[in-house]
Amino acid sequence: MILREEFTCPLELAHDMIKGKWKPIILWRLRLGRTSLAKLEKDIKGITQKMLIQHINELMEYGLVDKVKYEGYPLKVEYFLTPEKGTKMIECLEILQEIGMSYMVEKGQKESIREMWFKL
Repeated sequence: MILREEFTCPLELAHDMIKGKWKPIILWRLRLGRTSLAKLEKDIKGITQKMLIQHINELMEYGLVDKVKYEGYPLKVEYFLTPEKGTKMIECLEILQEIGMSYMVEKGQKESIREMWFKL
């Protein structure tokens, strides 16, 4: 996905980098450390391999995610957040996570939060 060259505000550009159902979730999972495509697919319920690969490639294009290939057989590839842009974006997602959790508490969904292993 090519980022727009014209925009009203830099926020539009940042939003374009992570918009969609899966990109924030992929980034959120990668905050835990390097992982394989298979593990990401297992950890992110409902995502297809095709969609995961597409979004990982876009996140790599934007400089938020990178990968390391290990030699040997079978081929091993791990994905991780880039130190600068990827970890910076996590700071934004943490704020969105807090807002989402507050809303869930407000709506009486504390049990859902516990099921997702989040502490109140």
